Amino acid sequence: MKALIKAFYESTRDLLPIVVVIAFFQLLVLQQPFPGLLKMLGGLLMVVLGLTLFVHGLRTGLFPIGEAMAYDFARKGSLPWLLLFAFALGFGTTIAEPALIAVADEAAEVAANGGMIESTEAAMESYADGLRMTVAVSVGFAIMLGVFRIIKGWPIQYLILGGYVGVVIMTMFAPQEIIGIAYDSGGVTTSTITVPLVTALGVGLASSIAGRNPMVDGFGLIAFASLTPMIFVMAYGIVL
Repeated sequence: MKALIKAFYESTRDLLPIVVVIAFFQLLVLQQPFPGLLKMLGGLLMVVLGLTLFVHGLRTGLFPIGEAMAYDFARKGSLPWLLLFAFALGFGTTIAEPALIAVADEAAEVAANGGMIESTEAAMESYADGLRMTVAVSVGFAIMLGVFRIIKGWPIQYLILGGYVGVVIMTMFAPQEIIGIAYDSGGVTTSTITVPLVTALGVGLASSIAGRNPMVDGFGLIAFASLTPMIFVMAYGIVL
């Protein structure tokens, strides 16, 4: 209960600056009352409660699970199973990411309106599913690569620099219509579901391997998860 109260306090504290900014501009700059004030306050309370439960759930559930599974795989000493788990984790968390679903659906609708695909429900659904699948595969590959980097102890900066060189090269060849979507796809993958599990996996794995520093080697997986979707989605646009 104490941890839950602490999470509620932290959620309220984090949301307070947003509320202050909105209230300042609405009341002092626009000089307009809030429409449906009671309904808005009720919604704000639900946001605080939802964020509280979400943060508390991460601390008590997802983080321990990710770290424990990373430790178990490292102790088992099976590299193929560990890499397969890393790919499956990246793929599974990304395909269920609400932000990615929203972006893919919006991209399909815009593509249909712009004449890039047929303006039918089946065509738009196929385009959105293809985009989500491409991003999910790219994140799975990214997490697998990141886990392999932790095991081998490779410096992360060279891989990141090489990845962004690849992004620049792909940008020169990709259709203009897909570039913005590709760049946004790199951002929406690292959201509510992916980040907690992937971070816990990296930290847990680095803590389980002798000679690895969790602070130095455990982080960086999210950077790979943000980078590779840009390359994969632009390749998806070139193929289409």
